[in-house]
Parts: sequence; C-alpha cells; structure tokens
Amino acid sequence: MIVANYDRRDSRLSVVKQVSAALALACALAACGKKEDAAPAADATPAPAAAAPVVTAQNAVSAKVSALTVDQLREAARKAYVENRLYAPAEDNAVEYYLALREKAPADAAASSALTDLLPMTVIATEQSVGREDFTEAQRLAALIERADAQHPALARLKTSIAAGQDGVTKRTEQEKLTAEEQAKKQAELEKQRLDQQKQQQQAAAQQLATQQAADRQAATQRAAEQRAAEQRAAEQRASPAEAPTTAAPERAAPAGASASASDLRAVSTPAPRYPPEALRAGTSGEVQVEFTVGTDGSVTAARVVRSNPARVFDREAVNAVRKWRFQPVPAAVTTRRTIGFNPGG
Repeated sequence: MIVANYDRRDSRLSVVKQVSAALALACALAACGKKEDAAPAADATPAPAAAAPVVTAQNAVSAKVSALTVDQLREAARKAYVENRLYAPAEDNAVEYYLALREKAPADAAASSALTDLLPMTVIATEQSVGREDFTEAQRLAALIERADAQHPALARLKTSIAAGQDGVTKRTEQEKLTAEEQAKKQAELEKQRLDQQKQQQQAAAQQLATQQAADRQAATQRAAEQRAAEQRAAEQRASPAEAPTTAAPERAAPAGASASASDLRAVSTPAPRYPPEALRAGTSGEVQVEFTVGTDGSVTAARVVRSNPARVFDREAVNAVRKWRFQPVPAAVTTRRTIGFNPGG
C-alpha cells in the first residue's frame, strides 16, 4: 500500500511538471488541451483508503494460504506446528494451513485430528484477546473456529463477548476522550503484550500437546507389551498343558486356577479427577469411559480411554485419576470399564 501511494504521488508530480513545461513553451492548442485535461486529475483529492475487511469464516483462511497445493499445505502445517505457530500470526499458522488442507483433502485424517487438538487452545486465545481488548485478533481467531466447526459450543459465547467488549471500549473511549498520543502509546503497549503473551501461550500449549502425546504413546506401548505377554503365556499353555511349572511363579502372579471378575473389585481409594482449567472456564461438561486393569495387589496397572464426549477434553485427567485408584487385593488381574463424569456445577 505504501509503495502504491508513492507511485501515485510520483505520477501526479510528473503530470504537473509536464503541464508547466507545456505552458511555458507555448505548445499547440490541442496539446495544451490534453495537458490541461490531465491537471484536474493530479489536483484531485485522493480517495480515502478502504477500511480493512472484517475477518469472517469465509475469509478466515487467506487467499495466500488457499493457493498452496496439498503437499505445500501439509509441509507448511507441520513446520508451523513444530515451531509453535499454532494459530498466529495470520496467514502463517497451523490452524489456517490445516483448515485449507482439510478443505482440499477431506479424507486427510491427520488434518482433522490436528484441528481437534488445536481448537481448545484457539478458544482460550480468543478469550484472552477479548480480555486484553485486542478485538481484531479476537475476531480473526473466532472466524478460524467458525471455519473449523460452525457448531462449536463456544462460538456464540465468544462472538457475544467480542461485541460486548467492543461496545464497552467504544463507550469508555468516548467518555475519556483519549488524546492521539495516549492512544498510540496504549496501542504500542497492547501490541507488545499481545506478542509476548501469544509466544508464551503457544510454547505452553505445544509443551502440553507433546506431554499428552508422549503419555498416549507410553500407554499404547504398555498395552502392546501386556498383549504380547498374554499371547505368549497362552501359547505356552497350549504347547504343554499338562507340564508342571519348574520355576517359582513371579512375585505378583495369580495362583494357579485363580480367577476374578469386576464384581470382585472392592474400592479402597478412588480420588476424583482434576477438572481441566480451560474446560472449567468454558463451562464445558462431559464424560470419559476408561478401561483399566487392576493387578493382584489392588493397584491399577494399565488404563486407556475407550470413548469420551467431548473428545480429548477430559481424557488425560480421567486416565491420570484412574491410575491412582486402589482396590483390595484380588486373586487374579481384572480388566473392567468405568465412566467418569465431569460437570462444572457438580
């Protein structure tokens, strides 16, 4: 825009010089007429710059991002994710890239999964932008959320909060009649605060995602190891069913012939899960069904999420809580399922 303004200014100066030279040299009437016709355009008041368009769900993903190919989007999204550019800056963040990728390749499960992980952080970032009165950023983030999920439960609340915040700021500004100098200083401080907070928040969000993914991988590895051990024991029993064991059983193995079921479990301690702060602030409720195995000593040896609603919001806290549960000793390991509810008003 600045380059364009300079180009127009240079063009107008050039026209004025041409008219002056023509008059001084007493050009032919037709030529002078042409020069004089150009003069009013040079003296005309330039049209005011158009206001920046409001970011909506339709233009939340920039044309620059939408123009990329599927492979370019996939690589740009991966790089932005790794570098903690989860939802900012505009036109160069993981949410925009994954949205464009999902629209160009609807069957790409990785894009949908990544957006599911990123939307809770984007909701929090929108709330924080409203809190610091950065409504332009709040509108951009809300538009990204709407583009990703037009039925998102937090969307209506966020839009109402943005509108109310803008109205409040307008009234306050009118009352206080801030000078241009004061407004410039406030804007500079706001921009610095926004950039610092976004950087810290994205780093924390990335660390949280990495921790959750590492825990999921560890749980999957543990389940696979337990499955392999069970298959090996079953194979050994089929190979020599009548052969008596020649070595002592492991310390925590169940006695021969012993069995137990979920009805044999007697809880000793079942601490409630921690309520995720972001879900509590948003007033989000839900439930998680957890499958877990209780060892012979009554401790929980493995736990995994079977289903959850809403997905991924309460999973980690539910599994963490179940792993701390304790039961009375049982003659053999028992695998069962429990559904844990989360209610902010409960």
